[in-house]
Amino acid sequence: MQTNDYCSSARGIIFFKSSILEMGDFLMKENKNIHFLNDIYKIVEMGIIGINDVIDKTKKAKFRDLLEHQRDEYREILKECETLFISYGAQEKELGFMTKMNSFMMSEMKIRKGDEDDAIAKMMIEGTQKGISRIETILNTYPTDDEEAKTLAEKLTDTLKHNIEDLKIYL
Repeated sequence: MQTNDYCSSARGIIFFKSSILEMGDFLMKENKNIHFLNDIYKIVEMGIIGINDVIDKTKKAKFRDLLEHQRDEYREILKECETLFISYGAQEKELGFMTKMNSFMMSEMKIRKGDEDDAIAKMMIEGTQKGISRIETILNTYPTDDEEAKTLAEKLTDTLKHNIEDLKIYL
């Protein structure tokens, strides 16, 4: 072994550079996966918040049922995401208060009396399209090697696309 194959710490513990690099690569991968999951979590959480902000303003019972079904789908994906966080020994980062308040205020401003269902459907489609776009950005920014996380992102994308189609009939 050559002298430059290892480095020592202040406590006299010897770390081999190759071990440090492997550990660093592991932590970097894990960190990317956690960022990836946090972004997925926030998209799903925003979907739930968006539905909660408008569901009581719907006029048609079938539209309300659709939104409740979509919220249940999001909750299921949220639970799957939380399970992945646990496997990483990490905690999800929830949306901040200001983001939640902004969502509520935007909903209030966009919903006009008389055509609530149409306005809600438009808002939900816009938000869902933003979610799809964000997932594509996440996949490009944090390419993950975690198959479960990729599968979850694909499931969310499919859910969002399907939700848009379901919402269109209320325009």
